[in-house]
Amino acid sequence: MSERSAKDRFEFGRNWQEYSALVDEDRIAEAKRRLAAMLQTDDLAGRSFLDIGCGSGLHSLAALRMGAGRVVAIDLDPRSVATTEALLERFAPGHRATVKEMSAFDLERLPFGQFDIVYSWGVLHHTGDMARALKAAAGCTKPGGLFAVALYGKTRFCRMWKRIKRWYINASPEEQAWAERTYARLFGTYLLLRGKRLATHIRDYNHKRGMDFHHDVRDWIGGYPYESIAPGELAELLEPLGFEIVWKKTKRRSGLFGSGNDEYLLRCAGSSPS
Repeated sequence: MSERSAKDRFEFGRNWQEYSALVDEDRIAEAKRRLAAMLQTDDLAGRSFLDIGCGSGLHSLAALRMGAGRVVAIDLDPRSVATTEALLERFAPGHRATVKEMSAFDLERLPFGQFDIVYSWGVLHHTGDMARALKAAAGCTKPGGLFAVALYGKTRFCRMWKRIKRWYINASPEEQAWAERTYARLFGTYLLLRGKRLATHIRDYNHKRGMDFHHDVRDWIGGYPYESIAPGELAELLEPLGFEIVWKKTKRRSGLFGSGNDEYLLRCAGSSPS
């Protein structure tokens, strides 16, 4: 493949479009539960909510179901925008959300103002400039507001995975399918050595934010651009901007089968929003 035709980004929207057909009330309930756990509240009544990298729209929908007064969902991929619009119409007809095709970097102009809650799960490490994207997202948070973000944790295998991801997005459909099958088989062997079964893992997977194992495998292997960050690095980046980490869920992991997302809830200095 020539350099001129080489891809530089995974088509996340295509994956989310396929996944959206699986969304049902059980997955929505799980998304609400996990969103509430991350935000440390299940009541968003009257609060404004910005979803950066909305993907399927599932968590914008969860925010609406939790009472958010204003929801803005953005994504760089036009398929994700269309999928989010369709999902919201399907499960929240007459919804009060705004869905826009734009990147995290477009937020540097603050076209929508600031929000009580800024949410971005597993997105900003795929922008090609995670530090800039984090600062742009943080800048959309009202004084006293919350910035909820999930980012790949740093592991010893991050450099290897970056190379794999770059290969995957330029591979043929047959090669991509082979990579997904190989990953699943190897991961299944890993689980078996720990006394667990892949079939059980897949069956119970919708309890992970309402997601789906096979779509997440594709998302993981193909997720390029790719960066990762350690908790101390995130604090070093955002504390000078007036943010403090008030809750986090981080893990120590080998990274052999993926970096995994660490979750952070940060509060912006200033008075709490009413």
